[in-house]
Amino acid sequence: MHRVAAVDCGTNSIRLLIADIDTVTGTLTDLDRRMEIVRLGQGVDRTGAFAPEALERTFAACRQYAEALERHGVGADAVATGALRFVATSASRDVSNREEFVNGVREILGVEPEVITGDEEARLSFTGATRELVGRDDLPGPALVVDIGGGSTEFVLGEFGGAVRAGRSVDIGCVRLTERHLVRDGVPVEPVDAGRREALRADILAGLDRAAEVVSLGEAGTLIGLAGSVTTVAALALDLPEYDSEAIHHARVDRETVRAVTDRLLASTHAERAERAVVHPGRVDVIGAGALILDTIMERTGAREVIASEHDILDGIAWSVTARLAD
Repeated sequence: MHRVAAVDCGTNSIRLLIADIDTVTGTLTDLDRRMEIVRLGQGVDRTGAFAPEALERTFAACRQYAEALERHGVGADAVATGALRFVATSASRDVSNREEFVNGVREILGVEPEVITGDEEARLSFTGATRELVGRDDLPGPALVVDIGGGSTEFVLGEFGGAVRAGRSVDIGCVRLTERHLVRDGVPVEPVDAGRREALRADILAGLDRAAEVVSLGEAGTLIGLAGSVTTVAALALDLPEYDSEAIHHARVDRETVRAVTDRLLASTHAERAERAVVHPGRVDVIGAGALILDTIMERTGAREVIASEHDILDGIAWSVTARLAD
């Protein structure tokens, strides 16, 4: 049994998982799983640098996580043995002031953030999403795992319980595309008019073309969607009164329902979206773009349904820590 911790720091959110992993039974048991919307990627697409206020929001979350790690026995001594892995993704690959971010995290958590490649991000996402689905007779392979983040979307194709065939990360995240297409003079455009929707969709399709250069998008037998855009669409499709991870995890949502949810989100105002308890306040302004990314992916791949997964790159990072400790 290994007690491990994983931090996934993306463009929109930073998440922590502290878990016990039993390598004999192949089970991962959550001790603490949490998320803070910090919008680290605020303005990165335009400025190429982290905003000071975005860094401070991220560091504040790290201070909270340091307290949680200590409570669960993953303090400085455990960190020194490699029990914590901090992975930074899309926005952290793009910025000019990366060192300020790295130094701040190191000072608070005592660990060096790993700014991983898109390919490594894809492999970790695939492991986290598929490990518990191995052996399901109702899920034909191969699996296409799609992780819709704030700055980028990862596509990875592989076999359940087997090797990854191919992976590609492309810059079509919900924050990046919202800032690019759904904001005018700093003010959100709502509801989204047909012209902006088509421009947004064209950007997504161009990203899918780049992904298809490496990943065979139409070959998958099962589509698995990860991250907040997908789980929020699933929650809306299920008409949940509040966010319920257990109900959302492995929910199957058909293409027609995803399209209907997307249409409603893009036709609504910020206030109308905020009224839905299942939409996290930090996602209210970007969920329309995230939903359209998912809708366009399903159209392009021909997937009849998407399986929403609450287990994703964060779980993959935790499993990778176990593998490191075993070496």
